Amino acid sequence: MSIEISNVGKRFGDFVALDDVTVSIPAGSLTALLGPSGGGKSTLLRIIAGLEHADSGRVEIEGVDATSLPPQKRDVGFVFQHYAAFKHLSVFRNVAFGLEIRKRPKDEIKARVDELLELVHLDQFGDRLPAQLSGGQRQRMALARALAVEPKVLLLDEPFGALDAKVRKELRDWLRRLHDEVHVTTVFVTHDQEEALEVADEIVVINEGRVEQIGTPDALYDEPESDFVMSFLGPVTTLRGQLIRPHDIELRTTEAPAARAGTVSRLVRVGFEVRVDVVSADEVTTVSLTRAEARSLGLEEGTAVWLEVAPGAQVRTPGATAPGSGTPTTAGSR
Repeated sequence: MSIEISNVGKRFGDFVALDDVTVSIPAGSLTALLGPSGGGKSTLLRIIAGLEHADSGRVEIEGVDATSLPPQKRDVGFVFQHYAAFKHLSVFRNVAFGLEIRKRPKDEIKARVDELLELVHLDQFGDRLPAQLSGGQRQRMALARALAVEPKVLLLDEPFGALDAKVRKELRDWLRRLHDEVHVTTVFVTHDQEEALEVADEIVVINEGRVEQIGTPDALYDEPESDFVMSFLGPVTTLRGQLIRPHDIELRTTEAPAARAGTVSRLVRVGFEVRVDVVSADEVTTVSLTRAEARSLGLEEGTAVWLEVAPGAQVRTPGATAPGSGTPTTAGSR
């Protein structure tokens, strides 16, 4: 089911949470609302769900004006960050809850819950209490409960934010596979760039209540339309005053024509990656290398090096906003 958000505005007192936001979410897509904390993404999600009401604008779900509809009439499933489980009910009863209050037949409820518990790999835990599950299992239970009533739209508010990094990685892989199976239109809020880039079909970047850019993960990463989008979606450094990603810089220990001369001031290894800070006359540039590359170059603090933009790399002039100049260009076109 498609979602159309048109010119939505929302204030909390003097604070502008959303400022004339317009977003079109295709039916069956997995869309991420990405941005820093306080940027307005959770407010937008709650307005789609009907848990908050917009001060202005319109929300349509599958062509139906839902702007003034209460949550229970919007046919959406909502999953919060902290599960919101009924602690005294079994996993089975938690998932069945929405069906029970809709007074569905018992055999229908059992068949639907059994199907969902198998789908989220919890079929052997139906008799347990939520406290007897791990954090990742409780979040899968919450997703099953939201899917039980067969919503038109599934809304997830930072669903993996309370989990450790390893479990979050496992769950986002699982969410992608689950979405490919059930094909329900899904919108999830996150401030984790890697999560959005890895899972989503489309990303809506929101900052200070405004939409900065909408596009596929590849388009946003490779063709950011603003300094904010470029710096928020992945690491950024400067070379000759232009914004560039650290892995798009070639580092040499021999002088090269037109290359930028500098001196290694710091090396930091993070797993397989080595981050090299290079000081030149008027800037510090960070270069990302593999451990093997750094070793082969024999780098250490004080090593003289030369930097240049890698072929095909994207660079951006800070503050560029004019049509054509705001989109990065390839190194070959400069």
